Amino acid sequence: MLRQLHKFPGLVAAVVVGVLALGGSVLSVLPALDRAGTVIASEGRIGVAELAGRIAANYPGVEQIRHTASGKVIAFYFENDRPMSAVVDPASGQAVGGYAPSAFERWMTNLHRSFFLGDGGRMAAGAGALAMLVLSLSGLQMTARRMGGWCHLLGRARGSFTQRLHVDLGRLAVAGLVLSAVTGIYMSLTTFELIPDGMSPSPALSARSGGGRTLPVDRIAALQGIDLAELRQLTFPDAGDPTDVFGLKTATGEGVIDRVTGRMLAWQDHGFDRQVYELVYMLHTGKGLWWLGLILGLAALSVPVLGGTGAVVWWVRRRVCPRIAGNAGVQAADTVILVGSEGGSTWGFARTLHEALVAAGHKVHTAPMDGVAPSYRAARRMFVLTATYGDGAAPATARSFLKRIEAIATPPAFPVAILGFGDRQFPQFCGYAQEVDRALARKGWAKLMPLETIDRQSAQEFARWGENLSRAMGEEVTLQHAAVRPRTHALTLVSRTDYGTEVQAPTSVLRFAVPRSSLPARLAGRAWPRFAAGDLVGVLPPGSAVPRYYSLATSTADGVVEICVRKHPGGLCSGHLHGLQPGDAIEAFVRPNPGFRPARGRAPLILIGAGTGVGPLAGFIRANTGARPMHLYFGARDPASDFLYRDEIGRWLDDRRLTSLHTAFSRVAGRVYVQDRLRQDAAALRRMIADGAQIMVCGGRDMAACVRDALTAVLTPIGLEPAMLKAQGRYAEDVY
Repeated sequence: MLRQLHKFPGLVAAVVVGVLALGGSVLSVLPALDRAGTVIASEGRIGVAELAGRIAANYPGVEQIRHTASGKVIAFYFENDRPMSAVVDPASGQAVGGYAPSAFERWMTNLHRSFFLGDGGRMAAGAGALAMLVLSLSGLQMTARRMGGWCHLLGRARGSFTQRLHVDLGRLAVAGLVLSAVTGIYMSLTTFELIPDGMSPSPALSARSGGGRTLPVDRIAALQGIDLAELRQLTFPDAGDPTDVFGLKTATGEGVIDRVTGRMLAWQDHGFDRQVYELVYMLHTGKGLWWLGLILGLAALSVPVLGGTGAVVWWVRRRVCPRIAGNAGVQAADTVILVGSEGGSTWGFARTLHEALVAAGHKVHTAPMDGVAPSYRAARRMFVLTATYGDGAAPATARSFLKRIEAIATPPAFPVAILGFGDRQFPQFCGYAQEVDRALARKGWAKLMPLETIDRQSAQEFARWGENLSRAMGEEVTLQHAAVRPRTHALTLVSRTDYGTEVQAPTSVLRFAVPRSSLPARLAGRAWPRFAAGDLVGVLPPGSAVPRYYSLATSTADGVVEICVRKHPGGLCSGHLHGLQPGDAIEAFVRPNPGFRPARGRAPLILIGAGTGVGPLAGFIRANTGARPMHLYFGARDPASDFLYRDEIGRWLDDRRLTSLHTAFSRVAGRVYVQDRLRQDAAALRRMIADGAQIMVCGGRDMAACVRDALTAVLTPIGLEPAMLKAQGRYAEDVY
């Protein structure tokens, strides 16, 4: 519900909110510019009577004096029967420059307030302010959820670059956007008289002078007790009308003054409503608080960027969470399917299950696991289909699922069936599905079926699970799943470097040309995307629709797609890749891996890899043209056979892209592993970590587990452990 509340105002009102924000940004600069050109009196406090006397002496035909929110004093007068105006120095009453209202400011104000459409435009502007308030507050709530609660609201954002930019910019701008939206809504309501603005009839309408000789303005007693800072406007009486009066407007009220006696004939204090309006007007426009105007203007500038990044995030989510035909409403469905997916393949299985249940006459609601509702009125059963990301972690669409489940106090009356997807070659096979199963059991959720798992997206195993489901439901449900082939590009091999044959671990560094894309393909979003070292390239081996993923050792700037591949006995994809020769092509696509990136800054980077795990680490070093401290711990079998990137590493050490190298070889005399090197360098590692170093580990799961154990021993003396660093964003793994 919260995501929908955030999404629909953003999509529907994007143009209106964007124009309002850009117009407000431009207008916010004007009070600061006005303030910069204002002459401030240097002699301290100046009374209104004193100021008026000086101006009247210099301009006998003065008609009105205005004191703007920026502090500027403007005199309006007649000279040779021609209306004139000038900005005056309060200390001398003499002109310091001409004055003319800004046509640009008037044009921009009309655009901002009404889009040049009269009352209809003013209503649209008010609706835009309301939409901006909804977007700001719902975005803040979603950010708090994403960060793990309000107490972690200011923590390090995670996700893709676009997601991080959206969150970080939103957190910086939200206070200014909320203030602008609330004050804009208030002013819109006063425009249509839905709430009072405190305006009252001018007392000048009922008060007149008795006539007689006019006192010099600097001897008007009613003006002598008023400071210039309080003045808003002083209107002089008409010289041809002996009964005319002085009109006075100040920050606290307005009144009329007898020109003969100098006494206040009538006075009207601003009521509470008017004081509120004046305060809101100042907060919204920045007039009188020029520094606040600049802050609000900067916040408003974020709106187009937030709109663009929000649209990208929505589009990516839409592609990962595809629209499913016949998706029933959340409270009308008798069957609920929740999906946890990282790359999108689990959604294909969910679609097959959804269609089969609909064909059997059920009303089915399918949604991401993060969209789990607190209750489902009509539901009679629930299915949770989830993949596992990395080392037992939640996939992209299920990262807040367990926290949401904990917030549901009473277990539902309907039973739940959990189906996990994974790869049995990994120790944490379907680890997240098992964690979900345990969590629901602790909360007392009933089971429709025991937890079952699917290995390597097997359609046969999914069909067998469908047979078990049919028995559990007491009705026929046939699941015939056909994997959807990912959209791929042809990559042509341009070169390869082979290692490891002598130690029975054939490994190759393969370099493919980056596909060239036409302009129509780029506009349609079908071009080969930008990529960075640490991202993943998915390769489809011949005859298979199931991709195999390899970490990238290059970025877009390098001009090639480079991966390190070890040949595994019986490996369908690795065998295919090792059989390639320059000129041969593969079908592949890029999947971002934003969780495996060096943090920004100059803090040391500790890179730990073994075998082909050195690939993305080599990419980080290659891109380190600024000579940030980087320390590589690299493990292999034999330096004479499988020392990957040996020549490049030597050059990187020479040009300081790499600060230090620590090797560990396991098939030579004095066998040693990377975890042994870490223990040997414990003191140096502790110093670097105390200085804010980030640790990045890439390689096999067994190696990664040994590295964690070694670093636990290294960090214990200083009260740290890898899990703590991981929570701080200073420990990242890419393991396979």
